[in-house]
Amino acid sequence: MIAANVDDYRDGARRRLPRFLFDYIDGASYTEHTARNNVRDFEKVALRQRVLRDVSEIDLSTELFGAKMAMPLALAPVGLAGMFARRGEVQASRAARAAGVPFCLSTVSGCSLEEVGRGLESPFWFQLYMMKDRGFMRELLVRASEAGCTALLFTVDLPVPGARYRDVRSRLTGAGMAARLQRGQQILSHPSWAWDVGVRGRPHGLGNVAAKLEPRSTIGDFWQWVGANFDASVTWKDLDWIRQTWHRPLVIKGILDLEDAQAAARLGADGIVVSNHGGRQLDGVPSAIRALPPIADAVGDALTVLMDGGIRSGLDIVRALALGARGVLIGRAWAYALGAAGGRGVAGMLEILRQEMQVAMALTGHRHISELSPAALVHPAAPFG
Repeated sequence: MIAANVDDYRDGARRRLPRFLFDYIDGASYTEHTARNNVRDFEKVALRQRVLRDVSEIDLSTELFGAKMAMPLALAPVGLAGMFARRGEVQASRAARAAGVPFCLSTVSGCSLEEVGRGLESPFWFQLYMMKDRGFMRELLVRASEAGCTALLFTVDLPVPGARYRDVRSRLTGAGMAARLQRGQQILSHPSWAWDVGVRGRPHGLGNVAAKLEPRSTIGDFWQWVGANFDASVTWKDLDWIRQTWHRPLVIKGILDLEDAQAAARLGADGIVVSNHGGRQLDGVPSAIRALPPIADAVGDALTVLMDGGIRSGLDIVRALALGARGVLIGRAWAYALGAAGGRGVAGMLEILRQEMQVAMALTGHRHISELSPAALVHPAAPFG
């Protein structure tokens, strides 16, 4: 396919994927107000165009958690990505490696830690959901370490799953024969996906949590298991429990409130991700980019501040860095690209972001991302108007 930007990959994914998978990627919680604002609020941040500056060489490289990166971005953890294309997480991780950026594997991925980590030389991160079975969680942490993961993203904004209306309507979360039949009809109407993933993508499963599911479990069975096993009793004290097993960088993902960011810094987290889970949890909360500046100002000297949510271009990445992020995670963008064109799509999307960043850097008069600051904005004191 020919893609000029992330939206083109979104259109490609919408055409190629069964509805229940596209809506899973594209949808959010309740009326999806926060998800829309994640994107719209980026558009309100005006950059200063500068001229007659030497921008003949642009350097996008950086270092996060001891690892060098070609660009200040990582592929965020996306659940079920193994269903968007054949062995989807493996394809996406190889595209990330070729681009010189980290790939973060979700707890609820389609491919296992071991399969994705095999031969992966670029920084490999793992995302952890806390579940009630602490023995199983300890086992996951050991597996992540042995697979070569260099950082752990502990997601804290999902004590319970959000209310995602599209997943109900598409029957993604439905159990029973009626839901299976409706998903089957959607699959039959998308034969290229059915061949690529349904036939050539075997074995099907949830690699990291497969041991906890019954044989031949369906997607509906999986969502019932999630609702029953995610631990809503988790508190800040559980960071100590994680530290007993995990001795590499620990990043808290899902921070929106300044007091929570300060607590993460006080308790010794190595980093945080300012995030509202892509608008997929509590609708009506601030966009991630709006929440970023006060948090970065308060704790940016104590830990590494990353952000995700709403990034659709390299221009958005430059805006986020100017507002205080050290780097960003992208989720839907790579999920769209994977669903539209597999690993080649992810590679193409990353190249588009790289080129867009270079143009934005040059036209704002910056040669290295470390130079970006609120001074790169037209309204640094009130960037959202």
